[in-house]
Amino acid sequence: MKTILVIHLNDNQTSETVRFLDQELQIERIGCGGDPNRAQTIIADYDGRVDAIGLEGLPARLELGSADIEHTVGVQLPTAAQTTHVVDGRGIRAGLERWGVILADRAEPGIFAHKRVLMVPGVNHTGLAQALRRRTDHVRYADPVVYFGLPHLPGIGRQITLDQAAPRTLSRLCDTPFRRIYPQPGEPGHERISEPFEWANVLAGDSGAIRRYAPDKLQHKTIVVEWATEEDSADFQQRGASILVTMMPALDGGLLGRWSAATVEAALVALRADPDAALTEDTYLDMLADIDWTPTIRYLQSAEAELNRFAFVIHPLNVSFIHNDKRFRWTRFLPDSIVEPVAANMPPLYLSRITGGQSPTTGQRIEGTLITLAATPRQMMKRDARFTYKKLNQAARLAEARGARIMGLGAFTSVVGDAGITVAHESDIAITSGNSLTVAATLESAKQAVINMGATDLTKGKVMIVGATGSIGSICARLLAQAIYDVVLVSIEPERLIELKRTIQEETPGAHVAIATRADEHLAGCDLIVTATSAFGQRIIDITKCKPGAVICDVARPLDISKREAALRPDVLVIESGEVLIPGDIDFGYDIGLPPKTAYACLAETALLAMEGRFEDYTLGRNITIERVKEIYRLFKKHQFQLAGLRSFDEFISEEEFARKRALADRYRHDPDLFAQVQAEAAQKLKSIPVEAKGVKASSGMPKPALIGAAVAVGVGALLFGRKRK
Repeated sequence: MKTILVIHLNDNQTSETVRFLDQELQIERIGCGGDPNRAQTIIADYDGRVDAIGLEGLPARLELGSADIEHTVGVQLPTAAQTTHVVDGRGIRAGLERWGVILADRAEPGIFAHKRVLMVPGVNHTGLAQALRRRTDHVRYADPVVYFGLPHLPGIGRQITLDQAAPRTLSRLCDTPFRRIYPQPGEPGHERISEPFEWANVLAGDSGAIRRYAPDKLQHKTIVVEWATEEDSADFQQRGASILVTMMPALDGGLLGRWSAATVEAALVALRADPDAALTEDTYLDMLADIDWTPTIRYLQSAEAELNRFAFVIHPLNVSFIHNDKRFRWTRFLPDSIVEPVAANMPPLYLSRITGGQSPTTGQRIEGTLITLAATPRQMMKRDARFTYKKLNQAARLAEARGARIMGLGAFTSVVGDAGITVAHESDIAITSGNSLTVAATLESAKQAVINMGATDLTKGKVMIVGATGSIGSICARLLAQAIYDVVLVSIEPERLIELKRTIQEETPGAHVAIATRADEHLAGCDLIVTATSAFGQRIIDITKCKPGAVICDVARPLDISKREAALRPDVLVIESGEVLIPGDIDFGYDIGLPPKTAYACLAETALLAMEGRFEDYTLGRNITIERVKEIYRLFKKHQFQLAGLRSFDEFISEEEFARKRALADRYRHDPDLFAQVQAEAAQKLKSIPVEAKGVKASSGMPKPALIGAAVAVGVGALLFGRKRK
């Protein structure tokens, strides 16, 4: 049986036997207390008696960035042995750290993506820093804090200053005691500096340095270290850290990588097939290829273990939403014509954590991140699609940094451009528009509404889809045609209307399909009208022309039908598209404009996919498939999602309200003269209501040149306020 000796910085002595590379290996650990003279004595005493000696925390060289220097004392230690090879982990550390980051990312996709990383320290962790920089642009170094107690100042520890600071840092450390280079757990010699640690999502480096210099509270942070003991793990857990990742292989196949790079390298030296083989990178690589391992990823908080994370993007439906946000209430004192376009240029902002979601069927728990763009639909429509793509790509990076593996596109972000396809191609995170469940929930809500309005045979009657050639409208039309057989398709795209009509007639033989570019002449015969447009500044339908007791299901966000228009026909039921109750004690952490625990269907689809573990691009583009709609509805049932109550203009519709509308509709049906009078009066009143859609009038003023200075001030202020959010 091979034996290795590991000399470390503490005072204890242990011995154990492990099985590594299919061989028994005895590991003797002896502490030198950080005393190099004692370390030399131990090396000389064990020279020739063991198969390899590892120096843990006693480096021969120091590396930081591209700088490299000998440690004055450490470089002399190996010379105390005449026969046995002495190593300090340098031969394998960088390679295993780079490999470990790849393997950890495969095991937990996105675990490092776009995270804010603080190296604690960066010295002798060049491989780890290099690998993490491939996954994020946000890497800083705590070396000034760890080694020199410098205060947190702008620029200190940033990647951009590393090449300048690294040589000077190493020149001051080259004759420093080993315990200063590899700090041990305990109280630092100066006050802990919290700012860089609070900034970071990930603390990477050495357990001892992190335990010594990090603040007492490390909530929601990921700790990435070369190796760690159970005591280290318990300390990080007590401080509130979420995840502990160890980069070195667990030699004993245990649950924690508790062996240092020096120990692993010594083991490789002792177990190599050819004892005369040179200790080169190639020799190590050949042996490492035989190791079947992955870095240990330990969830420290039971509440966060096996938690599937998602993100969802919303945006203000109009400028009043910006005024109502407590961070930007001061904007109400500025002209909307300035606030709205300037706000559109703000970066995406974190709003809240969505907590408490859990499947009653599988027990899978989910957590979400709510992100907002600051652009209103009008601003998105005024600009080319690339503007919104850029904002959504930024949102995707923010979502990944918070651990999400799928991101949903809410409201207008799901219809701009190619409806999510480009964003999905350009993002590492999975993307869904949420439109499959939006369709399913809409149709189910429409069915319930028609029944509540007195329908007894759902296969009879006529349905109109306004915006029928859009992504949601087209699939709604195809599915409704299978249920009702008599449909009217309305769109401003005649050529696509013809194509959709042919598709429906092929899928549903016998269906009667009418097409039109305007809705008005068909309204009087329709029992159900579904509106799903992205139109602005125009009247989508003339509600005064609807038949008595008609149901209008308004899928669009912002809404196609205004409350003032709906009030003209109290017999007509205007409902919003189906909202959804997510199972569990769901808390959005933010007022999304719906009753508590109630989500828009597009948000619910994202949460549902996370609950099912389907981290894939799901609903993209304008061609939503019937198969996807049916599949998402099956998942909806599986995880016991439920439709919320029917609502009209943010208020639930009571049984009394349904009864009142049914009675009024019956009265109009039986008294044509009365109905004609009601229609005429409603039409006259409609003339006084501005032509608008989605709360936007047909024309709007442009900013005056004299207000450009104010616009700049708003933009700078908004950016500053936004960056304060964490």
